[in-house]
Amino acid sequence: MKSVLVIQHMEAEYLGLIEDHLESRNIGFRYVRPFANQGWVPPRAEAEDALFLLGAGPWGVRSAPLLASLEQELKLTRYFLEGGRPVIGFGQGAQILALAAGGGVEARELHFRVTRARRAADAALGGFLPETFPQIIYMRDQPVPPTDAEVLAEDEEGNPALFQIAGNCLGFLGHPGIKSAMIEDCVMEFEDSPDNVAAGLAALRAVQHDVAAALSQIMIGLVRITGLMGAAASAPPEAPG
Repeated sequence: MKSVLVIQHMEAEYLGLIEDHLESRNIGFRYVRPFANQGWVPPRAEAEDALFLLGAGPWGVRSAPLLASLEQELKLTRYFLEGGRPVIGFGQGAQILALAAGGGVEARELHFRVTRARRAADAALGGFLPETFPQIIYMRDQPVPPTDAEVLAEDEEGNPALFQIAGNCLGFLGHPGIKSAMIEDCVMEFEDSPDNVAAGLAALRAVQHDVAAALSQIMIGLVRITGLMGAAASAPPEAPG
């Protein structure tokens, strides 16, 4: 049975619709919550086959308020990258992946957008990435993929909506398995929120079915390129710290 380590940055956000897809493929996952432990130390992860980095809502990777566990998560992400194991980032998770792989992060105010992304190459995710798919973004700042990353999809402004690094790592600008309740809980959890929350939630509810339909295709491609349905990962290098 494959196992995924999931870094959760706030109570409100979790894997959402992705959980069912992992469970149906007999892929285990465990959540780790740095925000619940001051002085957090990354767990030993030799037995984990992949790392998933969730979004962080109002927390920033470049702009204040900064994510408190950023340095430790960068170290953990580089550990997975050096071992050739997959890293999947959503929102700020994609920012952490970009930084760890040699890219960057642009400062941007907290924003909530419900748009559509368009596939940049027919072979993206092994041909399983839909031509267009909903993109739900609730985050601060924006990832800048490293120069050797492959852009698999772009948003309506021409920014990378999905990028691939080292063949088996993916950075999603939005959360492909999001539920509207996750945004609602985030708004209740933090005082800082965008001005367009009500309109954004209405737009999200209108495309929730499309989110689920697109995710079914995305997950087929994701598990294939990450090897999460294949043979066990090779022995990783010594754990950090």
